[in-house]
Amino acid sequence: MSDGNSRSVQSNQTGLHENLDKVVRKHLQHPSRKPVSEHTQLAFEQAQQWLGDWQGPLILDSCCGVGESTAVIAASHPDAKVIGVDKSALRTGRHSKAYQGDTDNYLVLRADLNDFWRLAHQAGWQLSHHYLLYPNPWPKSMHLKRRWHGSAAFADLLKLGGKLTLRSNWKLYLEEFSRALAIAGYESRLCECDHARPAITPFERKYRGSGQSTWELNCLMDSPVAG
Repeated sequence: MSDGNSRSVQSNQTGLHENLDKVVRKHLQHPSRKPVSEHTQLAFEQAQQWLGDWQGPLILDSCCGVGESTAVIAASHPDAKVIGVDKSALRTGRHSKAYQGDTDNYLVLRADLNDFWRLAHQAGWQLSHHYLLYPNPWPKSMHLKRRWHGSAAFADLLKLGGKLTLRSNWKLYLEEFSRALAIAGYESRLCECDHARPAITPFERKYRGSGQSTWELNCLMDSPVAG
C-alpha cells in the first residue's frame, strides 16, 4: 500500500442516515440468531486456548488488517493480552513478525467479527480496551446495515465493555456511531486525530500521506448513563 494516493470517502449521504435510529433500536432489541461460521468457531477456540486461565487485562483489536496495530497496542500494554481479528485471510496471512519486536503478548486471527463478538460475550469476556481502527465505511446510503453501528453485531460489541477507540477518515461514520452509542445509553467523545502521533496501521499512514484528516471516537462502555 503506497502512501499519498488515497481518495477521500465519497458518499450520497450529507448527514446521519434517516433510518439510523430505527435500525439501531431494532438490533438492540433483537439479538442476532445467525449461525456461527465454522472458521470463526475454530478461531475463537484457538483464542480461548491461547488465553488459558488469563485473568489480566484483555484487549481486542477488531478489523486489525495485517496486525501492525495489534503489535503496537501489545507493546504499549505489556501487562495485557491482545487479540487482533480480521475477516481477511489475505491480510492476516501477511502479518509480519517484523511488527512484533520483543512483544509476545498478542495473537492475530482470521475470523468474522459478527460471530466472534457474540462468542466472546457468551464466554464472559470483558475487555479493558477495544480498538476499531479504520473499518470499511460502506459509504453508500443503501449499505447502512453493513456499518458496525448499523449491524446486528453492534449489541454484542457493547456487551464486551472496555474503553472503545474508533478511528476513521470519514467523520460521518463516527458521528453515526456516536449517535448509536447514545441510543444505547453511552456517552462518547469525538475529536480530530493528532497526526504528531505515529501512524499504527497502513491505512492510517496512507490517509495521512494523502493529506486527509482522520478522526477518533472514544467511549467508556462499562457503565451506560441511561437505559
